[in-house]
Amino acid sequence: MNPAQTPPAAGGPGNRAALARALRAFGQMLPIILGMLLLTSLVFAWLPPASLQALFGRHPALDVLVGATMGSVAMGHPLAGYVLGGELLAGGISLIAVTALIVSWVTVGVVQLPAEILMLGRRFALLRNLLCFLSAIAIACLTVVTLGLLP
Repeated sequence: MNPAQTPPAAGGPGNRAALARALRAFGQMLPIILGMLLLTSLVFAWLPPASLQALFGRHPALDVLVGATMGSVAMGHPLAGYVLGGELLAGGISLIAVTALIVSWVTVGVVQLPAEILMLGRRFALLRNLLCFLSAIAIACLTVVTLGLLP
């Protein structure tokens, strides 16, 4: 192995500079991340299962759009989404609406959009969120159709 191929020593000047850049970037992102977490908590508190149940039940096509929109805005941890989905199903909300809500809950992140735009760029962040929103609707429809085919 020639000297040009040897890896830099741990703690070398290149590593220190990279660590300093990473810490600076994290420091710049911290206010946005904290704001995003606070906004997520407020939205989750604002949308308890009982108030969500009042939004559904008008028409299956409208229910899937409402479910995907609510999941996009009130995004959160998958386990919390499953608990919320179970409560909504127990409350009589259609499977298509609950599936759209859970899938968009996990994949779309409207409250995370400012941080995502900052890190990944406006075009990518908006396109990713739009594709995930449309995918949530498609997955909800396919789930209901697939379960309808099972005996």
